[in-house]
Amino acid sequence: MNIPEVKAAAFAMPLTSPAYPRGPYQFKNREFMVITYRTDPEALRSVVPEPLKFTKPLVKFEFIRMPDSTGFGDYTESGQIIPVSFRGVQGNYAHAMYLNDHPPIAAGRELWGFPKKLATARLETEIDTLVGTLDYGKVRIAKATMGFKHRAADSAQVLAALAEPNFLLKIIPHVDGSPRICELVRYYTTQLTLQGAWASPGSLELHPHALAPVSELPVLGIESAIHYIADLTLELGEVVHDYLAPIDGGPGRAE
Repeated sequence: MNIPEVKAAAFAMPLTSPAYPRGPYQFKNREFMVITYRTDPEALRSVVPEPLKFTKPLVKFEFIRMPDSTGFGDYTESGQIIPVSFRGVQGNYAHAMYLNDHPPIAAGRELWGFPKKLATARLETEIDTLVGTLDYGKVRIAKATMGFKHRAADSAQVLAALAEPNFLLKIIPHVDGSPRICELVRYYTTQLTLQGAWASPGSLELHPHALAPVSELPVLGIESAIHYIADLTLELGEVVHDYLAPIDGGPGRAE
């Protein structure tokens, strides 16, 4: 391939067989179980990057079944999302994400900066209980339960939450190991169709792990548990803050 052909074909790695296709990325029958819990504000303060701010010491632990996602296939994901604000606008910061499918791991990290790692998440119904589990290798690091469809949730509130901006810290190293990209990225989910939403009693337990430290944002109390199913489109992102840009004439990306 000559240089113009390389430039024309370059989208993702490997060059001649990318790990994932070009978007848009649409999800059908995407099923969520979200346990919102109170945590230690000092622990949050140590992981939320400026210029994001958190106003309440809350974390959303999510289990998501994605049986029909264009380009990515059928997989399950789990992770911790922190409610934050950016320039006075409420949104959500993805702190940690674990899933069992390579294409969305590669695309998530390379395109948007999702903090994805390989693990095994499951979301299943066991008789009258919705159960989410997350295993890192053979080690159980999280388990959540909630009653199955006890009462209808506020659909408008769920849709409003899905429409909020989402934030990611995208880090791509240079070939010498120094940071080549370090950016705060914002993205939205659009074309939202809510098929149903339910609230129930919920529980969450987190276990220590050296390489999957979900328990470092400890559970101090459950605020809510919600289960919903939606169709949506995952839009591409935009950079809202460049951590490597020069500040007040000081050293930055060029150096």
